Amino acid sequence: MNPTKCLLIKALLAPGVTTSLSLNEWETLIRQARSAQLLSRLATLITEQGLLNRVPDKPRQHLISISRLCERQRTAVRWEVEHLLEALDQAQTPLVLLKGAAYEMADLPPGRCRIFGDFDLLVPKSKLDAVETALMMHGWSSAHQSPYDQRYYRTWMHELPPMRHISRQSVIDVHHSLVPETAPLRPDPKKILAATVACDGHPEIRVLCGNDMILHSAVHLFHDGEFDNALRDLFDLRDLVTHFVQDERDWSNLADRAIELNLGRPLHYALRYLQRMLDLSIPTHIHTRLGPHAPGPVGNILRDAIFERGLMPSHETCSDWLSPVAMFALYVRGHALRMPFHLLLPHLVRKALYRGNLLPENPRGG
Repeated sequence: MNPTKCLLIKALLAPGVTTSLSLNEWETLIRQARSAQLLSRLATLITEQGLLNRVPDKPRQHLISISRLCERQRTAVRWEVEHLLEALDQAQTPLVLLKGAAYEMADLPPGRCRIFGDFDLLVPKSKLDAVETALMMHGWSSAHQSPYDQRYYRTWMHELPPMRHISRQSVIDVHHSLVPETAPLRPDPKKILAATVACDGHPEIRVLCGNDMILHSAVHLFHDGEFDNALRDLFDLRDLVTHFVQDERDWSNLADRAIELNLGRPLHYALRYLQRMLDLSIPTHIHTRLGPHAPGPVGNILRDAIFERGLMPSHETCSDWLSPVAMFALYVRGHALRMPFHLLLPHLVRKALYRGNLLPENPRGG
């Protein structure tokens, strides 16, 4: 796959190219952006560069509509965070936000153009019961009711089963670590929580420090089997790196932190594909520093063929005959990184049986 041939990537890296698109090209671009959950980013960039009036009427209406939806969500996020603050205050636990809500509340670049569906929190494992109880008292309940789901999350995963609010329908994912406890990568959550920082103007709300935010985004993208929004997450990573990493010292500190937290390999992948797909300049010495955590030349060639397909928009114009193979490989890889084989095999068999309507209860959980 050649990322430079993807119209969406071209438009997001250089929005000015959209001024010369035909209506057919605009239709392709809008469809690619929707499939990758990047239409709000496209609309934001075009608006920021003063190009919205140069967009033909029909595609412009799509951009205006998604921009309005994004603004409504930003307001709703801040309202929902107030409710989370009340619940976690009852649990006597600081509110530490991850991913989309963190980007919004910390006023970080991805937040201005990010549509997301749930709220992610990080709490100490010792506080899980208190936090779950407090959330239940404030209207949230577990969205996964089957015994298998409950056991899957509580025994093997790094989070509680997702919780949905009974009236507002907001979904909360309560994490106690960045990766499952059965995974080979085990960053110390105590170190991560100790390094969190307060949001400007909201001292009661905390987010990961800059380096840890980059590393969490890298882990989420390259340590997971869900690649539906992979390109969106890669652009989020690009925003975070360009925002937090300004000079050689910052680059070195990022690499040092990755090695300290045993996250050198996810960072290697993140920087490799930021450079290969989104044209982000990475210092050579950082690649060298992360070399011991890379899979090697042959491994990189194989992974390039897989990741570069998985990171493309899920659209026929960005796929080839190997794309389904790559997506399946990423799905299996993501699960294999979560748990050892003796746990993985029965889990995948159970999911396959459910999809074939051969099991009465929903075994989904990973």
